[in-house]
Amino acid sequence: MTSQSGDPFLAAARGEKPSHTPVWFMRQAGRSLPEYRKIRGEGSILEAIKQPELAAEFTLQPVRRYGVDAAVLYSDIVVPPHAVGFGVDVAPGTGPVAQNPLRTSADLARLRPLDLTDIEYVTDTVRILVKELNVPLLAFAGAPFTVASYLIEGRPSRTYQNTKHLMHADTMLWHEIMERLVQHSVTFICAQLDAGAEAFQVFDSWAGALSRRDYDAFVKPHTTEVFRQIAERHPGIAGIHFGIGCDHLLESMNSVGNAVMGLDWRTTIADARQRLGADTIVQGNLDPALVLAGRDIALRGAQQVLNDNADHPGHIFNLGHGVQPDTDPDVLHAVVDFVHSGGRP
Repeated sequence: MTSQSGDPFLAAARGEKPSHTPVWFMRQAGRSLPEYRKIRGEGSILEAIKQPELAAEFTLQPVRRYGVDAAVLYSDIVVPPHAVGFGVDVAPGTGPVAQNPLRTSADLARLRPLDLTDIEYVTDTVRILVKELNVPLLAFAGAPFTVASYLIEGRPSRTYQNTKHLMHADTMLWHEIMERLVQHSVTFICAQLDAGAEAFQVFDSWAGALSRRDYDAFVKPHTTEVFRQIAERHPGIAGIHFGIGCDHLLESMNSVGNAVMGLDWRTTIADARQRLGADTIVQGNLDPALVLAGRDIALRGAQQVLNDNADHPGHIFNLGHGVQPDTDPDVLHAVVDFVHSGGRP
């Protein structure tokens, strides 16, 4: 393994006192880095992901530049459905798009189970990284609901009307889709863990679009199964569960398994622990917009997050969503140094 038992990220993820507050950033590898843009080239991100040496370099870039305490694999949540030939791509400036969305049982047939041979390029990338990194590598996958929403809508959505229609109008098909995507998520994450990743994050980015009633009925059982199966195959592994605009779902999301709760910027750490329990381990949650506002404002925001955590050992510092493409890397570097110093500029 690349990290030691006293590693600050892994310690905080277990609720143990780390040597310093660990930091990593969602979407830390990618569009905000000039060294990324220099070698990224044209074409879909899914094609770049298929080149292990290149994907490993993109994963390493933010670790070198920022000194973050964890690397997150350069990948995408639609890699599994793309790998099985469903017909989904990531359009620049748009996001995941599927020309023929998943609306019927016949469409589900195109979403076959994920096999390890489909994602050998991903595990090859992980094996390169574990030889190079001196911090833990995070595996990740999209949660079944969020991946389903892209496949059913055919593109990013604000209303999720097709997803909600299918959920309620053909409940049997809905659960069949979710079961297939549970298999994708578990296979994808466990392949990364088997290759040497030391923790994982499940992104249910768009679960906040659901009512708590619908989340509990149509989503929670399947996300619970993802965490259960991963824990069964990798006992004691640290997992993070994250969504956007999910304050109303906090209790439900927290109950899916023994996971670190990833918070967006809308929910304070203190409120989350008041609702979920004083021992709750959290990740978050500086508003990404404050990083865009410049160094001084970003550091004030980082101090507020540290104050909100109140020296609780179970805290992984992160943004409340991903790094924006126009973020100044020097500001992110200043945030890392500030958090590592315990809030001293």
